Amino acid sequence: MVRKIIHIDEEMCDGCGLCVTACHEGAIGLVEGKAKLLRDDYCDGLGNCLPVCPTGAITFEEREAAAFDETAVMASKEMNRSAAQDLPCGCPGTQAREIERNGIEPLTDAVMSAPGNVPGTGNKVYEAFPSVSQMSELRQWPVQIKLVPVNAPYFKGARLLVAADCTAYAYGNFHQDFVRNKITLIGCPKLDEGDYSEKLTAILKENDIKSVTVVRMEVPCCGGIENAVKTALMNCGKMIPWQVSVISTDGRVLEV
Repeated sequence: MVRKIIHIDEEMCDGCGLCVTACHEGAIGLVEGKAKLLRDDYCDGLGNCLPVCPTGAITFEEREAAAFDETAVMASKEMNRSAAQDLPCGCPGTQAREIERNGIEPLTDAVMSAPGNVPGTGNKVYEAFPSVSQMSELRQWPVQIKLVPVNAPYFKGARLLVAADCTAYAYGNFHQDFVRNKITLIGCPKLDEGDYSEKLTAILKENDIKSVTVVRMEVPCCGGIENAVKTALMNCGKMIPWQVSVISTDGRVLEV
């Protein structure tokens, strides 16, 4: 059938990957550093990927293509979700719950007191760095997504930071590199009940938000906060620039 579908100009694509995360159907992937439409039947033709492309490499075209297969898309999402749930989380809070639920012997005081040992990370030992006194860059209170009011005055013209709460502990320069000049909202999609997307949608819809930065950990469960932001951006009815940074468990910013 002939229908509207996206076209990606590989010469214009810089491989940033924003279109991959913007595509909820999983139709786009990075192949050898370039975005590619992997499956025609996964592309719904709505073009959520268009506004996030910084180079204008994505356009619409009408051509012969397989019909959009919503059933196949949903099955793929469910398979990916199940695979993510089977992966070890790595979050200290999650391990604490598993200890309580399953009667696992807690770590001994000797292990816990060893420098750099962190529950939920396979007791990796990280190199300690000298402490440096730094000023807080926090500009508002509260910071929890559940507690912040939707129509707070500090949202006017704000650059928004939505961060998984572990990121501030894992990344030493978090305030200077991420919090500075932003309004900060934090949460944990693994431990908090409910979905943040509805609250975030209301904040984006009812305020003049200039940009959104998402900071999450590399562990699979942390993808929930990224997905909530993407859903809010899609539902708010606005074109708002956004980006995602991923922090490793040993405190590095990973390439995405």
